[in-house]
Amino acid sequence: MGDAMADAFWDVVVIGAGAAGFMAAIRAAEAGRRVLLLEKNRKPGVKILMSGGTRCNITHATDNRGIVEAFGPPGRFLHSALAALSVDATIDFFEGEGVATKVEETGKVFPVSNKALDVLEALLRRLRRSGATLALQEPVRDLAATEAGFAVTTSSRVVGARRVVLTTGGQSYPGCGTTGDGYALASRFGHTVVTLRPALVPVTVTAPWVGELRGITIPDVSVRVMEKDRPLALRRGSLLFAHFGLSGPVVLDISRAVSGHADPSSLELELDLLPAVKELDLDAHLRAEAVASGKKQLAAILAPQLPRRLCETLLSLAGLPPDRKTAALARPERARLVACVKQLRLPVTGTLGFAKAEVTAGGVTLDEVDSRTLQSRRAPGLFLAGEVLDLDGPIGGYNFQAAWSTGWLAGAAAARTG
Repeated sequence: MGDAMADAFWDVVVIGAGAAGFMAAIRAAEAGRRVLLLEKNRKPGVKILMSGGTRCNITHATDNRGIVEAFGPPGRFLHSALAALSVDATIDFFEGEGVATKVEETGKVFPVSNKALDVLEALLRRLRRSGATLALQEPVRDLAATEAGFAVTTSSRVVGARRVVLTTGGQSYPGCGTTGDGYALASRFGHTVVTLRPALVPVTVTAPWVGELRGITIPDVSVRVMEKDRPLALRRGSLLFAHFGLSGPVVLDISRAVSGHADPSSLELELDLLPAVKELDLDAHLRAEAVASGKKQLAAILAPQLPRRLCETLLSLAGLPPDRKTAALARPERARLVACVKQLRLPVTGTLGFAKAEVTAGGVTLDEVDSRTLQSRRAPGLFLAGEVLDLDGPIGGYNFQAAWSTGWLAGAAAARTG
């Protein structure tokens, strides 16, 4: 077979050079297969570079069971993938390529350098050593079954492949090139695509005072998504006030309940700004301060626990003047203030959508993919891995771990002949 023929036919073609695609290509090439990794962008791994505020949250410091449980019931799909590439094996993979890692208080695992570029360069080094070929600026236009496997039509050529691994990502951060191309390719082979919606995305609210507090972060807040008086989601963590509404890890984590709702404007967020303090204890604290420091302004009493500007806003929401002295606080006023701190309701308008979403919820339905190999149940020889699948987890490195592991397993399975 001449070079031209060799370039026209590959053992494995991987479509999409993101987290899952790199792992699939590396694994298949290291198994001795001729592998082509196709990427439509000018550079590979664009989303890797953006992730974790450009620091790349590689994984979460837990065991395989912890990863599975974080995804809820669909997490069972990940058992075989995590058996193929565990959390520890993932960390070893990057450490082996010279990326020292650290675990932060939240359990997130980052490069010690805080540079996502180090993660991407490690993947590129390993890919080069594996012998796989990376082709950039080559979007896939069509994918069709042939007698020998598949015909992959790109913007510049048609190549043959015995096996194809689809790792095109989701629809979040479309500026990275993740514009949902893989869903159309999968659906051509009869795959069902579960409705796509943004996940891990900031939430927009109507309250004008929220924008006035933009830039303020509170490290520990409990947030509930409420439909009338029914809670749809509950998380606790760091919250950030923004000009459009709310962000920060705790809000990103509950956003799926908002973006997946038929009428987000019927929802409210309920904030508990001091989740470590019980309502009765906060009330008792205010009562005690009224006796001990009656001349102090109320805002100053709350300020040690919450930012001063937020304290003043809470007083206003409770119908109290900002200069109200602690001693003058009547019981009903105290109850209103406690309610504002512990059960602050904000009407929701929606989310910032796919443009600002870190992850896509929805995707190729899991029961049409064999979790032991990640091979399509609709098209033999087609494998699916990463965010193209209907699998999305919470913030904290879980989604990256799912991508690394499913990519690794898909690459191993695609490399096997027969």
